[in-house]
Amino acid sequence: MEIIRIPRIMREASREYLVRGRTLGFVPTMGALHEGHLSLVRMSKEENAITAVSIFVNPLQFGPSEDFSRYPRTVDEDIEKLRNEDVDILFLPAETLMYPEGFATVVEVKELSEKMCGRYRPGHFRGVLTVVAKLLIILRPTRAYFGQKDYQQTVLIRKMTKDLGLDVEIIVCPTIREHDGLAMSSRNAYLGKEQRAAATTLYRALSQASAAVKAGARSGEAVRAIMQAELSKEALLTGIDYASVFSPETLEETPEIAGKVLLAIAARLGSTRLIDNMLVAP
Repeated sequence: MEIIRIPRIMREASREYLVRGRTLGFVPTMGALHEGHLSLVRMSKEENAITAVSIFVNPLQFGPSEDFSRYPRTVDEDIEKLRNEDVDILFLPAETLMYPEGFATVVEVKELSEKMCGRYRPGHFRGVLTVVAKLLIILRPTRAYFGQKDYQQTVLIRKMTKDLGLDVEIIVCPTIREHDGLAMSSRNAYLGKEQRAAATTLYRALSQASAAVKAGARSGEAVRAIMQAELSKEALLTGIDYASVFSPETLEETPEIAGKVLLAIAARLGSTRLIDNMLVAP
């Protein structure tokens, strides 16, 4: 596995592969890799001649009171995992090279960025889209892979790439879960033993709501109530940002369920914010 740290060299390497007609799959990450990330890597390897992974903890997507300084950083372990998966390239840039002195350009998708998580994390998606745009411009991949767990992020990235005319196919892969249903996340490492057990309430709430939709529930309010009722049973939850039914395209809350909907939750256990979702059709 080749490790590249300089954007200019990464750009030249990817250009060389593409000139040879070899497809390039790309998995952007912030490290602390788990099976969810590795599932994206395996999908990329199935569909492309070359697979590149980036590890960059992006300061632009963290708010002033968020966890940038303590976000898990496990680069040595991550490198070993990627080598075991036969990844071709690891792009490991320094912050000063991604955001040199005087950097002042940001990318934003209006309206969609302000819904769901955007209401509670102002500026977060501006940071996400800025770094993803930079990475896509540097690597020029054929395909880029993201997990469904970050559903709103995938909607915004697809919109950004379409609006900016970036020639990349965005592939969204299923959420990978622990044995008890908890969606895999690097932030799960923050959870204590009791909090880890309590975190499964998100999956239970989503599963119950999904079953209700499949059984014929058509009222968005009634399905929201199912999720809220299950979440309210968990005493360790310290806050619920949202637990509702959304349009998969517009991310607006859905009063009536007539087709596929997004069931989504953002909740807190102590200072740890967890998100999860399911797509379900009647």
